[in-house]
Amino acid sequence: MTENKDRLTAEEAKGLRTAKELEGHLAWLDTFTPAALGVLAIASGIYTYLGVSSLLEDNGAVSFFAAVAYSIAVSVGIFVFWSYMLRLLPSMRTASGFIGLTISTIVGSVAIIAMSSWLNAAALAGSAAVEQHLENTVRDYQAALEQAHDIALSGQALGREVERARQSFEELAELEQSGDLSGTAGRGAVFRVLTQKAEELRNLEEQIAAQQEPIEEAFQQGNEILAKMRELTVAPGPVDRRSVQFSEESVKLAGVISRLNQYSVAPLVARAAEDLPSSVVLPELDGRSSDVRNAQSSTINSVLNALDQRSKTLKNAADEVLDMEPPIETAYNPISSADAVIKYAHNFVPSWAGAIAIDLLPAVLVFVLAITQAAIRSGKDGMSIEDTLTLSDLRAAMNAMKDVEATMGVADAAILNRATPQKDET
Repeated sequence: MTENKDRLTAEEAKGLRTAKELEGHLAWLDTFTPAALGVLAIASGIYTYLGVSSLLEDNGAVSFFAAVAYSIAVSVGIFVFWSYMLRLLPSMRTASGFIGLTISTIVGSVAIIAMSSWLNAAALAGSAAVEQHLENTVRDYQAALEQAHDIALSGQALGREVERARQSFEELAELEQSGDLSGTAGRGAVFRVLTQKAEELRNLEEQIAAQQEPIEEAFQQGNEILAKMRELTVAPGPVDRRSVQFSEESVKLAGVISRLNQYSVAPLVARAAEDLPSSVVLPELDGRSSDVRNAQSSTINSVLNALDQRSKTLKNAADEVLDMEPPIETAYNPISSADAVIKYAHNFVPSWAGAIAIDLLPAVLVFVLAITQAAIRSGKDGMSIEDTLTLSDLRAAMNAMKDVEATMGVADAAILNRATPQKDET
């Protein structure tokens, strides 16, 4: 053994010392590694239980035991899986074995994320994720309410176009009454056509004006409901109870938005514009002479052309309102904390990181241990067993030899004692 040690180079001696030092560290770390792994597995199981509980609608004994059973299974699975990896992967000496167990580690990690990590994330950030869902829903409802209100107000703006058309026909009727239009003063056929259209436009204008107050009342009511929904989003207490109240308010708000859509007068103005030139009731020409009747006929034709132009103007204005993008149909869909934390995962990256880390942290230990074992093997590579023996190893070997010799001495004495009586008899 002395001759072998004399043949060790300085580099080999250094590698051997490093290997022995690393083995000592591993021996110390092995004393608490299983306990630490058990703590991580239990912690993950607890959060898994909280996540599973949020998914189960029933709060009875069966649901409780189901959640407990699942969380225990997760804890045991995590502990056993990482215990296997901590022992087996670092001991692999071949590339194929190391690669195979590495792939197994990756597959197992994915399975752990699927059965545990997302539930841990739900336990850590589930309530906040549901509140985020409520906040986004409020934002969607607010956009829909404002869009419906804008469309309704744009429809009300058509009242000014109707008013201009009405005033133009009333002015023409006054001109006809004074004789400055067709040349014949009075309230003849032309005057009756003009007043007829002016009256139709006045009725339409009144209908438009009548919608102003309901629109403002509906918009105010919608804003009041939105304020309640915002309060429910950030109010204290369990988010599940707040979600029920939030759902009730959302139904009311959907009805308000629907009413606002119905209050838009753009379809009414569009139909009235189409009917404006076609609904003229031509009176009998009442001129005393053919010249007067010809003047009345010419004036009526001009009035009809004016009606056609006003009709197109109103129709185009109404079409612009009708072409406005309608509000998006918004409906509140209740969502569980587990589904919410997945849907809004980008908003809860720290929670996801913590949920995954508590399950996959042992993977780091596995690869640290694998690197350490590789360093130990590298330090002992090419050396005989005599070169790697330490004084403690030699002392243990000598004690073992003494035990063997003592055991063999006892056995020889027993054999001798059994043979001695036979010789005496002979």
